[in-house]
Amino acid sequence: MKGTAVLTVLLHIWITSQAQNCREMPGILKQIDAGNGQVFGVNSNNEVYTLYGIYWIALSGALDHVTVGPSGIWGVDSKNVTYKLVNADWVTVPGQLSQIDAGGMLFVAGVNMGDDIFCLNGYEAIEYKSGDSGSWVQIPGKLKYYSCGLHSCWGVNSQDNIYIMKGVSPTACAGSMNWELVPGSLSMIEVSTDGEVYGVDSLGDIYYREGISPCNPAGTEWRQIPYMKKVKHVSYDLGHLWIIAIDDTIVDCSI
Repeated sequence: MKGTAVLTVLLHIWITSQAQNCREMPGILKQIDAGNGQVFGVNSNNEVYTLYGIYWIALSGALDHVTVGPSGIWGVDSKNVTYKLVNADWVTVPGQLSQIDAGGMLFVAGVNMGDDIFCLNGYEAIEYKSGDSGSWVQIPGKLKYYSCGLHSCWGVNSQDNIYIMKGVSPTACAGSMNWELVPGSLSMIEVSTDGEVYGVDSLGDIYYREGISPCNPAGTEWRQIPYMKKVKHVSYDLGHLWIIAIDDTIVDCSI
C-alpha cells in the first residue's frame, strides 16, 4: 500500500507539471491536425477552422476531416468527397476517402469507407489543381486510419492493430508494400512530418512511440502520457501536442 501511495503521489506530481505546459484553447472541435506550423480543425457541424494566433478563423466549406502538411491542405466531407485548398478555394479531387493525411514527405495518403488504403505521390499532390486526374496508388491491406511522416507511415485497422509501412518517399508513397505489425492497440494514430508518432486507444488514453530514428523507424516501445480527461484525437507539430478531449474541448500542450 505504501508503494502504491508513493506511485500515486509521483503520478499526480507528473500530471501537475505537465498541466503547467498545457492550455485549454477557446472553441470546440471534433478533429484537429497540425503541420508546417499550421493548425486546422473541424467541429461537429463540419465547419472548418484554422488557428491564427490564439483565435480560430472560420473557412468556407464543410468537411468531416481536415489535414495540413508539406503537400498542402486537404480534406474530405461527410459524403467522402476529397478536396484540396487551392488559392483559397476547396477544389474537388477525384477519388473518395473517409480519412486523409498530408503529413508525409510531400505526398498525401488516406483510407476510404471500405478501409482501402491509398496515396498520391508528391509531384501530383503538390501540383494538384482543379481538373487534374489524381492518380491514386492503392496499397494492399485494410486500415481505418492511416498517417505518414518523415521515416514511414503508420495505420490502425478495425481491430485496433497497429502497422507500419517503411520505405515511403515523395515518388514512392506506397513504400515497401510490406506491412510490419507493431505491438500495441490504438484506435487512431498520427505521425508528424518530422516522424513523431502519437495515438489514442479505445479507452481514450494517449500514447507516444519512443525510440524512433532513421535507423529504427518502428521505434522501441509505447509510453502512456497521463492526461486528466479521456481523449479522442491528437496531433503533433513543432513541439506542440494538440488534444481533442471526448467533450470536444481543445488543449495545446508544449512537449
